[in-house]
Amino acid sequence: MGSDLKAVAALHVLSLMSVRTVIIEDETVFRQMLVLALGRVKGLELVGEIADGREGMEFCLKEKPDLLVVDLFLPSMHGLEIIKIVREKLPKTRILVLTSHPDGELPAQLIRQGVHGFVDKTEPLSYVLQAVESVMKGGMFFATNVPPSAKADGDAAVRLPTDGPEQLNARSSTTLIDALTPREIEIARLVSEGLSSKEVASQLNLSVRTVEKHRANIMDKLGVREVASLVRYCIQTGIVKS
Repeated sequence: MGSDLKAVAALHVLSLMSVRTVIIEDETVFRQMLVLALGRVKGLELVGEIADGREGMEFCLKEKPDLLVVDLFLPSMHGLEIIKIVREKLPKTRILVLTSHPDGELPAQLIRQGVHGFVDKTEPLSYVLQAVESVMKGGMFFATNVPPSAKADGDAAVRLPTDGPEQLNARSSTTLIDALTPREIEIARLVSEGLSSKEVASQLNLSVRTVEKHRANIMDKLGVREVASLVRYCIQTGIVKS
């Protein structure tokens, strides 16, 4: 009898706990609308709303939220990089992805990365809130206007054979991103912003030789042979702004 009462009490305490939530979203108007809406969600406590990708990732590692709501195309750090780090460092944090660029490959890729939900943020806000409430309560929520890809599971890098703009446009942006490691994405972004290998090495505290090796791997994986094609790829995927 005593143990039953303790169990009921524990469940009651758990039900009173707030789901500490962080939003990483760079579109100011949408973020402000979401903040106002989430303020009315019972049991949810918003502990941070950040516009910058890297800043948001560091905030999450510090605050250890129960729920992360994150966009994919963010300044300074791509959402997929954030997801990989959060899943590794904070395995108990639930993750809901928002994007206005849904892609046929995206749902399957996010599931492989351990994301708990995905919703197109061009949907009505009430629909986005439904996704938030479902994920915060322990459920899964995957909804998009494009069909999930039949691509096989696995994290093997995708090799792309050509570097012409028509070939790059024909590939899904998220498949391209999946071909690169987080470090390679970071280096690709810096190179696309015009930094030399020496400048990239200095900024990331790496040797020039290591940066050159990463650059060669990036070019090889994407099948590109010139920086202009790499820049085009980074713009298409949102790693850098056009």
